[in-house]
Parts: sequence; structure tokens; C-alpha cells
Amino acid sequence: MTTPSSPFDAASWLQAWQQGLSQSHAQFGALMRNALEAAPVDARGKAQIDFALRQVIDAMNPANSFATNPEAMQAALDSGGGSLLEGARLFLADVAKGRISMSDDEAFEVGRDVATSPGSVVFENELMQLVQYTPSTAKVHMRPLLIVPPCINKFYILDLQPANSLVAYAVAEGHTVFLVSWRNVSEEQGHLGWDDYVENGVLQALDVARSIARFDKVNTLGFCIGGTLLGSALAVAAARGEKPAASVTLLTAMLDFSDTGELGLMVDENMVATREAGIGRGGLMKGRELATVFAALRANDLIWPYVVNGYLKGKAPAAFDLLFWNGDDTNLPGPMYCWYLRNTYLENKLREPGGTVQCGVPVDLSRIDAPAFVYASRDDHIVPWKTAYAGTQLLGGETRFVLGASGHIAGVINPPAKKKRNHWVGDLAADAGAWLDGAQSIDGSWWPAWSEWLATHAGAKVAARRVLGSAEFSVIEPAPGRYVKAKAA
Repeated sequence: MTTPSSPFDAASWLQAWQQGLSQSHAQFGALMRNALEAAPVDARGKAQIDFALRQVIDAMNPANSFATNPEAMQAALDSGGGSLLEGARLFLADVAKGRISMSDDEAFEVGRDVATSPGSVVFENELMQLVQYTPSTAKVHMRPLLIVPPCINKFYILDLQPANSLVAYAVAEGHTVFLVSWRNVSEEQGHLGWDDYVENGVLQALDVARSIARFDKVNTLGFCIGGTLLGSALAVAAARGEKPAASVTLLTAMLDFSDTGELGLMVDENMVATREAGIGRGGLMKGRELATVFAALRANDLIWPYVVNGYLKGKAPAAFDLLFWNGDDTNLPGPMYCWYLRNTYLENKLREPGGTVQCGVPVDLSRIDAPAFVYASRDDHIVPWKTAYAGTQLLGGETRFVLGASGHIAGVINPPAKKKRNHWVGDLAADAGAWLDGAQSIDGSWWPAWSEWLATHAGAKVAARRVLGSAEFSVIEPAPGRYVKAKAA
């Protein structure tokens, strides 16, 4: 009598096959990294090779290929090939866009679903619009807040939706908020330089906000490169004998570029000289190229999951406001971008007193003697937190440092109502490591700590003015304005 053979279990076989492939891939990666570690190359060279090697190893992950992804194969079988047809459609749509879709772009419209805080544009020039937001409280602090967002990507990362809007939070805390909306520049603005962003961007916004508020000083906030621009502008103002800021808030911003993480590995003299020769006298640094670089830093989060789910499994991306913003590219003028690369990432001149001349004057960050609140995110891959901390040693005023959990964006956009993550507070120390050793961990968002600090520099509360702008700076159009809606060519 014969014993019947066991039925073939396809699912178990596919799972075992996938595990075997994954183990082989992991072993290959470990072998390559061990070989790199033994190579006679200096530390920077090894870091550059490691970055490139990681891109290759990530791309070779068996899950990233249909032929070695059992889940994609099963989806094709279950759908009778429908998932492959849908994947092809999604792929061709992304080819037409010139990028990998990470969110359902049709689910959001700027001014309708994101950037919805009510307000008005009260000033504009060829580089920026200035938005003034409508008060949501009966009384407001006398001294307003001016926000300088990054010019890489758009300002509405700070005003995504009401539940996670830092702008809406500040308004609800009783602040009259002004915000710079940078233009998504075209070839017509391709001649603009760093000094234009300082003079006609930040300093102009400061003048308009002070005029409308009828106050000689305003509170200021700069996020990422917006913080670098704000620091430069306030140092220029100080060199001119002016002090327009009552306080300075810097969010994941670098003033000292001594350690710029993996982004810095891509910047060397040859790279900068090539950029200067190509676009240093005019032209554009395309937003799509910048976005590709940032995505490569976290390819397993920002590239391959969308390739696998979209092209291999035929699943369209879900609606996600932050990733919609991430895909809304912005261009930069070539001369501005080249100045920034050379004087910060390459030569780290901004930290040196007189190391740069901006708007015709030598810049010294220590002359910014306003109180400062400096925030960094512990897992930030764009602005390493210890580098952000180094900026506290350059400012001339009393400075407070707060470290938040998570990364460059998620750490900053952490509304209190979500009750997520934690943050650390402590007295300044000689270096970042010593500061963290003595810091205290506090549950929840850092926003309330900042709001409490900001209130001490904002003055008494008075009845809110319901009419925005002034006789000199009248309302141009409703917020968020035209500039933020412009798409990169």
C-alpha cells in the first residue's frame, strides 16, 4: 500500500523562496560593506562609496523586481493580469510627470485642501509674497510673528491642514502671523542671487510686517534653509546698525555647516565648480533634481515602496498631505543656489565672523543679540541635530535649545493634540553630547514649550484687528496667494 504524497503548498514554497532570496541579498550587502571597510580609502571617501553602494544594494533587493517578488506574482495571478496592466498605467503616468508618485495628487489642491488658513497677501515682489493671516482670537499679542519657510519646497508644510498646521496653531495662540511665500522661480528669475533672497525676501518682509504692525521689532521664525536666510538677514541688519527682531526661532536650520550628513558627501570643489560654470551666472536649479537627491537619502522609504506597490502590484498611492507637499517641486535660481553651496556646504564661511559679505556688508552672526529658540530633530537626515546645536554657539543672544524625536519634517510637524513622540530640554552646554547627557525627556510635542517661550517676547494682548494690511500695504488677494500655487516647469 502506497502513501499519497503531500499536496504542493504554493504559498509556503513562495514564502521559503522569498526568505532565501532575502538572506542571500543580506549576505551580499554585508560582504560588500566588509570589503569597503577593509579598503585603503579615507573616511570621507568610504562614506561616499558607502552611499553609492547603498543605492545599488537597495535597488537589488529581491522585493524590487517582479521576477523575485512572490507577492507581486500572486497579485498578478489573482487578478488575471489586471495588476500588471494597472502597474503599467501607473508607470506611464509617472513617466509623464517625471517622478514617482508617492501620494494621490488628485486628492489635494493648494488653497482648498492644504494651505487653507484664512488670510491675505499684503505685499509682493518678483521673489516673494507676504501673507498676513486672519486672527482667530479676540485678542492678540502686540508684537507679530514673521515666518520664513524654506525656499526649497513650498511654505505649506507649515500649513498642511487645520489639525497639523503650525501656522493655525500660532494664530490660535494669539499671534498675528506673517509668512513669506517664495516664488517658484522660472527662467525670468534665473538671475537672482543669495543677496536678493536676503534683501528683497527676508529684510523686505521684516520691513512690511513692522510697518503694518506699527512695531519696530517683530518675532521671527526660520525653518531649514529659511533659518539660514533669516540668520543671514538679521546679521546684515546688525551690520547696518539695525535690530528688527525681538526674538529668533530656528527650526532644523544650519548656521554652522561643519557636519552636513550624507548631503555633504555630494558636495566637493569639482561639483560646485561645475554648477557655477553651468548655472552660476544665470539659469535654474530644477526642483525635480533636488527632490531626487533628497529621495535618494531615504530610498527605502521614498522610492522603492512606491515602485513595488505601484508598478509591480498595481496599487495606486493613498492620499497623504505631507507626501503631496513633498512632490510639489520648486526651482531655485542658479546664482543663488551656487552661492549657497560654496559658502555653506563647501567652505562653511557663514559661521566665520566676516567670512561672507552679503548685501555689501560683512556678516557676523554673533551680532544677532536677540533671544533665540533653536529646535532640531534627533533623526534628521538633512540637518544633523548636532550641527543644528552648533548654531547655538554662534548667536549673540540668550539661546534655548530643544531636541525633538523623529526626522526633518515629522519632528517639526507634531501638533500637541496628536500626543505623539517626545522632546528633550536642558541648559546649554559646550557641545551637543554634553547637552544631551544633561537633558530631560518630556512626552509629547515641543510646540507648547515654544509657544510659552514666544509669548514672553510677544508683548501684552490687545484687541485683534480684523482688517488686514494697512493704507500703505493693502490686500492684494486672498491667502495662500498665486506664488505657492505655481508648479515647477
